[in-house]
Parts: sequence; structure tokens; C-alpha cells
Amino acid sequence: MKEDYYDILGVSKSASDAEIKKAYRKKAIQFHPDKNPGDTTAEENFKKAAEAYEILSDSQKRQRYDQYGHRAFENGGGGHGGGFGSMDMEDIFSQFGDIFGGGGFGGFGGGRSQGTRRAKGSNLRIRVKLTLEDIANGVEKKVKVRRKTQAEGVKYDTCGTCNGTGQVVKITNTILGRMQTSSPCPSCGGMGQTIAFKPKEADATGMISKEETVTVKIPAGVQEGMQLKVPGKGNDAPGAQGVSGDLIVLIEEKEHETLQREGDNLHFELYVSLPDAILGASKEIDTVTGKVRIKIEKGLQSGKVLRLRGKGLPSLDGYGNGDLLVHVNVWTPKTLNKEQLAFFQKMKDDDNFSPSPESSERSFFDRVKDVFS
Repeated sequence: MKEDYYDILGVSKSASDAEIKKAYRKKAIQFHPDKNPGDTTAEENFKKAAEAYEILSDSQKRQRYDQYGHRAFENGGGGHGGGFGSMDMEDIFSQFGDIFGGGGFGGFGGGRSQGTRRAKGSNLRIRVKLTLEDIANGVEKKVKVRRKTQAEGVKYDTCGTCNGTGQVVKITNTILGRMQTSSPCPSCGGMGQTIAFKPKEADATGMISKEETVTVKIPAGVQEGMQLKVPGKGNDAPGAQGVSGDLIVLIEEKEHETLQREGDNLHFELYVSLPDAILGASKEIDTVTGKVRIKIEKGLQSGKVLRLRGKGLPSLDGYGNGDLLVHVNVWTPKTLNKEQLAFFQKMKDDDNFSPSPESSERSFFDRVKDVFS
């Protein structure tokens, strides 16, 4: 079981953004690779702290984590679902180097000034429309994506200006002493490499655009507006040391013909005839797993809400399914023939047809309150 992100950073769930940032800096200094050379445990703790900070420093991701826990980011659910364990230290430095404040903090390098800078390709974004049935069961979608990849045969040389670091360092003498600053290399644009051979079909950076089919695994219980991430399926980065960007998948829900969604619960409007409401009946209704039959009791009142437990959508955090709420509406005929009209005129003053709700009958507002609670 994964550790709680708040526990990793040693902060409470009510911690402010500033407290989270301060706690991450403290952990990063404690477990920094420069301070703990060759210590794999320290490196693992460093990665855990980076992963925790990546989620908790983002207000939207933090809100999802507080609501759903780690499950919100499984299967590429918009964060680093697989954690930072598969990333090297340079990836983390490139993403959070600014936490150390520019060129370094506490005597430790921010990662960018040491060794070759690893460029990352841009992310791609697509929309995927899902039915309620897709959301109920989870689904794999094959999508076509046009992404930039390195052309076959392209070759790169180490940049002679920055010697492959991707940065140039400038030392300035000031009244406060010698100040060292770094900036992206003007020759290679910070890539650390220049093109030695470029195929004619490639662009100036040695890239080509091609269509690729990508499989997206979508977990059950996703919601409209959620974003999933497929690592490494964005655009490639130029250069032999580049890291591919990610494919960001935005979830859209298709409107269902008879079911309406409210969180993990579903709503169904059931219309029954006056005779069925009086005599009782058996009715077939839609669910996300197929049709089911429900029993209409004798004397059923219009506005009654029947709750079918567990017939809603699965919870993204794995805590079971929502319910299907069947809203019963007794249909009153608008026209009657002579025989029908005569019957109801005869029954008009009959005591059985006079409204007399029992004390146990709940009001409309009580039923609405119950549905939304």
C-alpha cells in the first residue's frame, strides 16, 4: 500500500501551500543525492517526496487526492500514476529545480547545471467520449494520434559551445563577490546537442510527424472533465537524450437516452398508468448493465422514489457502486371515452378516491432532500 502523501512530507491535511513547499525543501535537502552519494534508500525517499509535492502543490490534483486517494491517479489518472520510481533524478530536477531557488539551494545543485540537460517533448491532448456503459465497466480505447518523432537516420553531435550541458555559465564580479549565473546555450537552444545528419523529410530539429494508434486504459468510475495521462505518447524531444512528452486524455460523457448521472448515482424516470399504480405491476427499466424488472406495489403514489442499491456507477476510489434511483410518475390520461368518463364521475365523491395521506407519507421536499443526500 502506498504511503500517504501528507505523511511523506510530514504535514497535516490542512497545511497551506507555503507549508507544503517548505516541507518538501526540507525533505529534498535531507535526501538529496549530492548529500547521500550511492545511498539508494535516500534516493527513493527523494523520489517519494518529489511525487508527494507534485500532487499536493497542485490545487486540482490535491483536491482529487483528498477525495479519492491514490486511486485518483492510477492508470494515468492525471498525475504521476506510476509514481516517480521510474524517473531518473534529472527528470525530477528539471520539473522541480526551481524549488531550490535558481542555481541551487543549500550548496546542492538543482540538477540542470550538472551534466547534459534532458529536453522533454511537448504533451498532446485529445478528447475521448464515453458512454455510461463504458464508465461502468472501464474500457480500453484505441485512438489515433499524430505525434512528432525522431526521423530514422538522424544523428546528433555534442554541442561544442556548452559541451553537452545545454547551458552556458557566466561569472560576474560584483561588490558582493563573484556571482555565477547560467542560461540556455544559444547554439543548441539548451538541448546539449546539434544535428550532425538530417534526413531530407525531417524538419530543422530532425523530427517528422506521423500517425500512431495508442491504447488508452480508462478505469471504471471516471467523470466528465477528468484527465488521464498516457506517459511517453506525446511528442518526442529532439536529441539523443530527449524524453518524450505525454498524451493527456480529457474525458467527456455521452448523454444517455434514459439515465441521468449524479456522481456515482443514476436517475431513471418511470411513468406508470393509473391502473398499474392502483393494481400493481411489473416494469422493465434500464440500468448500465442491462434491463431489469422491478415490482410496482399496489397503491403506489406518484413521486415515489425507488432505490436500487448498487445499480449505479462504480466509485473511482473502489468503495463500491452508487445506486439507481427510480422516480415514479403516475400518468394521468388527458382524454377519456364515455364509459371511462362515466366511471370516474361516479367515483369522484367516493372516499377511496379522496386524498388522505398517512403520517408516514413523506412530503415532496423530504423526498428531494433524501435523493440529494
